[in-house]
Amino acid sequence: MTILAVTGHMDLTDASVPLVRAALGELMSDVADGELVGVSCIAAGADSLFAEAVLDAGGSLVAVIPSRDYRETKVKNAHAAQFDRLLAAATEAVVMDHATAGREAYEAANSELLRRADRLVAVWNGMPPGTEGGGTADVVEEARALGIPVTVIWPTGAARRIA
Repeated sequence: MTILAVTGHMDLTDASVPLVRAALGELMSDVADGELVGVSCIAAGADSLFAEAVLDAGGSLVAVIPSRDYRETKVKNAHAAQFDRLLAAATEAVVMDHATAGREAYEAANSELLRRADRLVAVWNGMPPGTEGGGTADVVEEARALGIPVTVIWPTGAARRIA
């Protein structure tokens, strides 16, 4: 059994989505030689693209939800249908013991992802961590510190939306 967890950027450009989707699909075909389990917070962007790739490869999905209010307060309308579909497709849903979404809830969810992972898949542009904590680069650093192998997915042409 291979257990992959994901971390990645939520703000991929529209042009990046098919590039990342294809790279994730290729990765899944390389590891789907046995039982595949994907662990994801199913946030918009990389997390959901990863979850779809796991399911498309015939794997099972474990959804890690950062807080009890996450769906109501953090899932935007544009992502709600995809989030609900992926959550329904998950073989297991773990809701972290936080009433509200925020830094502590996200860090707890990230720790749960890493606790379960054989390998971390990072849809990441390679930039260092920001000051807020709980971001993609922080999860990559934590995984490496724990000795968890990290596979970075950032295809040529991928980019983040400029805020």
